[in-house]
Order: sequence, then C-alpha cells, then structure tokens
Amino acid sequence: MPKISVGDAELYYETHGEGEPLFLVSGLGGTAAYWKPNLPAFAAKYRVIVHDHRGAGQSSHSKMRYSVDQMTDDLVRLMDSLKIERAHLLGHSTGGAIGQTLAARAPQRIRSMVLFSTWTKADTYFKRLFELRRAVLTEIGPEQYTRAGTLFLYPDWWINANENMIREREALTVKAFPPPEVVASRIDAIVAFDRTTDLVRIKVPTLVICAKDDVITPAYFSEELARKIPGAQLVLLPKGGHCANETVTDLFTPPVLDFLRRH
Repeated sequence: MPKISVGDAELYYETHGEGEPLFLVSGLGGTAAYWKPNLPAFAAKYRVIVHDHRGAGQSSHSKMRYSVDQMTDDLVRLMDSLKIERAHLLGHSTGGAIGQTLAARAPQRIRSMVLFSTWTKADTYFKRLFELRRAVLTEIGPEQYTRAGTLFLYPDWWINANENMIREREALTVKAFPPPEVVASRIDAIVAFDRTTDLVRIKVPTLVICAKDDVITPAYFSEELARKIPGAQLVLLPKGGHCANETVTDLFTPPVLDFLRRH
C-alpha cells in the first residue's frame, strides 16, 4: 500500500472496500494494523481508510514535539491528498481525541463521528497512568513498555485465552518500535489534550462507545462526552477492555454500523 506526503512527513495508508468514506483512526500505538479485526465488517459497507500516524508504523518517525492538533492536521492533509472532502470517522482513544479536535475545528469534514474508548481531558488518574507508562518506556525500554501495555489494553480473560498470539504480536511490535523519544512525545501530547470547552458546540452526529471495564479511559469519560456533546448517543458495553473492538467484536460492531447507517 502507498505512502502519501503531508508536507514534512509521509503517512502510510490503506484503503479497503467501496462506498462512502470511513476513516478508522487508531489510538496511541497509531498503526493501521490495529483495525485488522474490524476491516471485513466495515469494508463490506464503506470505503475504509486506515493510516499509520506520524511517529508510528511505516509513517515518518519525525523527531518533534507532538500534539493532538498536529495529528489532526495530518489527518486533514491525508483527506485532502485523497480528495475526500467529507467522511465518517471512527476514532479509538487518541483517534477519538483527533475526532473531537476535527469536529471542533472543521465540522464540515465529518459526516458522522464515533468516539470509542476516549477521554475529555487528563484527570489525576489518567496522568498517573501515563506517567507510569512513560517511565517504563524511558527508564526500562520498549520491550517492557509493550508487555506492560498489554495489561492495560486488554481484559484478563482475553489475555488468558490468547497467550501465544499476544507473544507473537508483542515481538513484532518491539521489532518495529519507533524511537522511544517519539513515543514519549506522543504520550505528552495526549496528557496535554483538552477540548472540553469545545464539546458543547459540536454539531456533528456523534456516538460515544466504551466498555465498562476499560482501565485506560474509564467509562466516566465517555459518559461525560455524551453529556456535553449535544445529541450524542452513548453505548456502554458490558465488557471488552480498552480494545473492545477486538475482544468483543460481536458486541462492538452492530451499534457502530447501525449508527453509521443512520447518518
């Protein structure tokens, strides 16, 4: 699949399926591959675009000060390069922060928006969690950062059922790991994120979805988003952890596809 220039960097992207454009925007890990479990269902109905964020995967690993605004700018440049004026957006975690930013800055670019396992702004819990994850990365290294991340991302029952696959995935992640200072700067970017004052002005049709056992972005963040964004719909899944799109695909996919169909 190709890469595309966004000025001072190149972004790796993939397209799957045909129909109305739907961007699946991943979280802090920032890779297109995150959405692999969901591509068949979504690409059967939409033209799905996934990409590696700058600083992740096969995109440029720019050594710079990262921010959610910069990540949003990169997404807009990708849309422009693909000549996509308006699209649906499903954003996971950091991808949801990008969605909030785009909806506040350029709502005409979004047909509808799904905010999945994301947050409003860093509170004490969020800051302490990411201070810990950052310290593991910078003081111990990428391998243990990756292994520790699994414990935050996935529920216990799913880890127990997928041990071999998880070990293989972690090994591939470590092998392709970006420079640690790049990942640390991306962590700083999400801790600094705060669009709370803009939420009440968002007019984009919005679905907020999260699992009740998500320990990275606990469900109270999603409840707050649904309260503050006018007309937003809230779906709380009974289980699934931070990556419910993979762990409980059968619970995650139907409400998302139903929402997209209605908009």
